[in-house]
Amino acid sequence: MAKLIGIATHLSSKGAITTHQQIEVSSESGLANDFQGQKHQKTQVTLLSKKSWDQACAEVDVTLDWIERRANLLIDDFEFNEAMIGQQVQIGGVLLEITRETDPCGRMDDLQLGLKVALTPEWRGGARCTVLRSGMIKIGDSVHLLKRV
Repeated sequence: MAKLIGIATHLSSKGAITTHQQIEVSSESGLANDFQGQKHQKTQVTLLSKKSWDQACAEVDVTLDWIERRANLLIDDFEFNEAMIGQQVQIGGVLLEITRETDPCGRMDDLQLGLKVALTPEWRGGARCTVLRSGMIKIGDSVHLLKRV
């Protein structure tokens, strides 16, 4: 079973990253005090797979903390792909819907040359979501990909 193993926010596009043990997630603004959720309704929350992040870093022979990716939520045993668009993800009591891939940006190559390319295949850069049901999430919450109806 997948678990939520990281929570991070940032107040501006290139602002400092703050990590959290728990956080409020709302359908109006995504994660509390996060730049992304306030700006884009369909892409309020970004999810990152630890496995995919580790694979990309290994490809370019670097070890980087996941928060350098600037994603909101780190999930341990999960990988994203295009077929997941429209699927719902439940984390604790919060319900998200995957809306699109999180494209890796040029900043990744500033961290390590080649990292942007390493994050490009198989949605290694993560997924973007909209919030369907608000609530509180915390490190250790189980993560479930819900079956389509």
